[in-house]
Amino acid sequence: MLSTNSFRTLIIISLILLAPAGRQLLFAQQGPKAIAEKDYVAYLFTYFTGNRMEEEAVRFAVSLDGYHYKALNNDLPILDSKKISSTGGVRDPHILRGEDGKTFYMVLTDMVSAKGWDSNRAMVLLKSTDLINWTSHVVNIQQRYANQDKLLRVWAPQTIYDPQAAKYMVYWSMKYGDEPDKIYYAYANPDFSDLEGEPKQLFFPSNGKSCIDGDIVRKDNTYYLFYKTEGHGNGIKVAKAASLTDGNWEESVDYKQQTTDAVEGSCVFKLIGTDTYVLMYDVYGKGRYQFTKSTDLEHFSVIDNEVSMNFHPRHGTVMPITRTELKRLTNKWGNPGIDLESLRQNPVLEGYYADPEILYAQKTKKYYLYPTSDGFDHWGGYSFKTFSSDNLVDWKDEGVILDLKKNVPWAGRNAWAPAIEEKKIDGKYKYFYYYSGAQKIGVAVANEPTGPFRDIGKPLIASKPKGINRGQEIDPDVFTDPKSGKSYLYWGNGYMAVAELNKDMVSIKESTVKVITPDKTFREGTYVFYRKGLYYFLWSEDDTRSENYRVRYGTAKSPLGPIEIPENNLVLAKDPSQGIYGTGHNSVLQIPGKDEWYMVYHRFSRPDGIKMGEAAGYHREVCIDKMSFDSEGRILPVKPSLHGIEGVK
Repeated sequence: MLSTNSFRTLIIISLILLAPAGRQLLFAQQGPKAIAEKDYVAYLFTYFTGNRMEEEAVRFAVSLDGYHYKALNNDLPILDSKKISSTGGVRDPHILRGEDGKTFYMVLTDMVSAKGWDSNRAMVLLKSTDLINWTSHVVNIQQRYANQDKLLRVWAPQTIYDPQAAKYMVYWSMKYGDEPDKIYYAYANPDFSDLEGEPKQLFFPSNGKSCIDGDIVRKDNTYYLFYKTEGHGNGIKVAKAASLTDGNWEESVDYKQQTTDAVEGSCVFKLIGTDTYVLMYDVYGKGRYQFTKSTDLEHFSVIDNEVSMNFHPRHGTVMPITRTELKRLTNKWGNPGIDLESLRQNPVLEGYYADPEILYAQKTKKYYLYPTSDGFDHWGGYSFKTFSSDNLVDWKDEGVILDLKKNVPWAGRNAWAPAIEEKKIDGKYKYFYYYSGAQKIGVAVANEPTGPFRDIGKPLIASKPKGINRGQEIDPDVFTDPKSGKSYLYWGNGYMAVAELNKDMVSIKESTVKVITPDKTFREGTYVFYRKGLYYFLWSEDDTRSENYRVRYGTAKSPLGPIEIPENNLVLAKDPSQGIYGTGHNSVLQIPGKDEWYMVYHRFSRPDGIKMGEAAGYHREVCIDKMSFDSEGRILPVKPSLHGIEGVK
């Protein structure tokens, strides 16, 4: 959050008419990418294995580093070619992650080579939302379009998103009669079951010679088209363009393969978290692959001695995947020897999230995380999600539970820092969700921990407590006293306020509003819990954009304070040795029935957050680490980690 006396903030605010104080949506918002590169942990290699009909099928392999691959499903097909193709065989699989991050597109050559290299006329379009289950459609070019009598072959389709058209482009090579092979394209329809419009020529070398196996990668706003000069050198060249369809391709003269053997089926992919690209290709005459690397996509060096595979692929493609996706794949097709234990568990959520609230729901016997949706410029998010888990390690995205733009007209923006309470009322569980919206505090109610939540129609807290003239009305926390059964709401930035909630849980007893700011280290993010006769108050110190954002605590004998500050009360702080910074705004979980505790918090995203300047403060990620106490009840410093925690049953 912004410091109320921040000079920079005051200068910005002075330029915005009637802008309220504090963290604001000051500029045009830019939302987070569907999948941040930081969340990729492995690679998926999709390929086929040979020219026998049983080998012409889609297979999967995985790698943690992009160099060492292990086949899934014992190197057996993951799809039945006879069910998805018109010929009974498929080749040249290309896989693409969609712009939404969770839809996957795969295209295949519909072909059995035993019937002849000029025997196929079709491709297969496939779509999936989990990499396991795929819908498929055959597109026969000769049947789909007129004047295709001379068509001999349809080879090696691939897909790329064209931002200018806002559509997915499918491109492939075709040969007509005695003409050379050329690369054509058409856009896929919205459900990826067919092509729209007539195929158009995408690329044809200026020397008038054949080209097949196109593979396009975008780098620095330039498209690089790698292709094979079929029958004319049997090598790989590259052409560059600023636009996919304007035809202005700048062709390279040299071949990019680093072997004198014939090659085909190139694929370029970027190594996660680096500026290095891998160009790999099928050395088909020798039954092997060659891997090369480059940082400029112009000059390549061989890295075969760094690569291993326990299978023999033909013409495939590689795509980065997340920890969740890797686990899903290995759960389905078996772990081929990948060290899943080496994968970091922190952050626990993929994407940018902050201000995490955690709940164990008695109704469902599951854990739920309720974070701020982060990654929006200047904290401009406007909706909330929840995530569920059986073990605190594997989290399921349950979707949006409250959208301020759609459902909360009094707020509409700046959806921050939620808190939740499960209450049994008249024998039925209800869930009360407190949140910050437009620098006020609202409450929404649901019958399930995953919603849908309905806002009560007005803010619960919309003004400062008496005597307070600074800070913001944000960061609610709700706590039910196990001794009295009474529930309390805490809130505030720059001050800590508390009020007793009425039994309806959607209104406060105005006469009980009290300011209980513990000391000058308090900034925001109050969290209260009870253990062995003590009430623990935790809060965040400093600015969420600061690498020194951290958590302190105090104790009290009442949920209303006064708060006593112990010596050495720093609970959580950065660890530069691990690249961990900005650790703050936490919640706490006690495993039901046990004296077992966990701290849930956010930090700067790794590894780039520390380099982002103030943007680090709205590109945060959620982590969980163990929390312990000494024999006197003092909280021991929590060690922020990359590995995270083991699964909890």
